[in-house]
Amino acid sequence: MGKILVAYFSATGVTKELAEKLANAAGADLHEIKPKMEYTSADLDWTDKDSRSSIEMKDKSFRPEVVGSVENMDAYDTIFVAFPIWWYVAPTIVNTFFESYDLQGKTIIPVATSEGSGMGNTNKELEVSCKGAVLKEGKVFSKSVSESDLKTWVDTVTE
Repeated sequence: MGKILVAYFSATGVTKELAEKLANAAGADLHEIKPKMEYTSADLDWTDKDSRSSIEMKDKSFRPEVVGSVENMDAYDTIFVAFPIWWYVAPTIVNTFFESYDLQGKTIIPVATSEGSGMGNTNKELEVSCKGAVLKEGKVFSKSVSESDLKTWVDTVTE
């Protein structure tokens, strides 16, 4: 199966908890996708059409800057990418992350947290940023999912 990476973006800490459990369950390395400019609670107010997150998600070409990188991305065969669902898709910062690397031949598996939404159009929106990779269908989990349930799921999607 090769080496596994769990990369995650977490604006409020919920997805971070899931990503840490997922990395343990998968025996994977962990990498945080950090925005250059942290998100405030006002930035994340989805009910405000002028909030930063609302503006970013209206423009599908918007790419928030990230800080830091995965120095040895070539070493990974499988990348789980964890994020909160925003407007039925991954936040555009996930596109920024993927567009920073050559993903040729890698397998990418989205993993999301949500308070009620499914994966929506996540794969459609991410595939433009995952050129050369196999983008598998992802899954939404609650932060309370057990590590053993994650291990069972990881085993089925990495076969």
